[in-house]
Amino acid sequence: MTLKLCLAGATGHVGQELVKAILASGDLKLVSGVARKSAGQTLIGDARVFGSVGEALKAAPADVFIDYTHPDAVKANLLAAISAGCHAVVGTSGLSDADYADIEAAASKHGVGVFAAGNFSITAALLQHFAAQAARVMPHWEILDYASDTKPDAPSGTARELAYTLGQVTQPKWTVPVESTKGLREARGASLNGSQLHSVRVPGYYSAVQAIFGDVGERIELRHESNSYAPYVAGTLLAARKVGSWKGLKRGMTALMDLG
Repeated sequence: MTLKLCLAGATGHVGQELVKAILASGDLKLVSGVARKSAGQTLIGDARVFGSVGEALKAAPADVFIDYTHPDAVKANLLAAISAGCHAVVGTSGLSDADYADIEAAASKHGVGVFAAGNFSITAALLQHFAAQAARVMPHWEILDYASDTKPDAPSGTARELAYTLGQVTQPKWTVPVESTKGLREARGASLNGSQLHSVRVPGYYSAVQAIFGDVGERIELRHESNSYAPYVAGTLLAARKVGSWKGLKRGMTALMDLG
């Protein structure tokens, strides 16, 4: 069976790589793209580009909708796809836990599957898996994420997902509670699901996330780093192939890789 895909952000950096990979596959077909500035154009393989998700799915019904757009657009795009009865894969960062709760509710209502990952690479999934193991025995940790100064959202989707995962395991301990910080409270970073997150945005970085765990007299650091879009392509297409097998929302590549 050939899966029909609609790709939002089809003309972006990741989108262009996905278009090539979809065309090279034997079981996937790109039936439409969404890119507001490129509406009316045709992608490689004769898939037409539309200005909105609603227009694209009405003109060319799809089995799976994939979003690699912008934090300001992703939630509305997903809700439009879900309401059209389309399964969805989310590669765009910037969604909060509250946003995911709304998406979960919509997906369950319409009986479709949604998969979201802050990072679709294998090493990011391994970082998340190993960090969850570390959190069970190491009582203190913090999370850092690194990206170019052009990245509009903070923390990154990878860091948000890691904080969510660790929050499902346990909560870190604090010798000095964050709210008791003397000086600039902001210097301790942002609090999310119990973890403290620190986002670095300077030229020279592409994408990296680091989890630092410590106890008296010892420390372990886990770090994922990528320097191209290539690691995201295979993971995204794996998710597209599997997302129709459940209803509701699943988060994180560990759910697709049987890592727990």
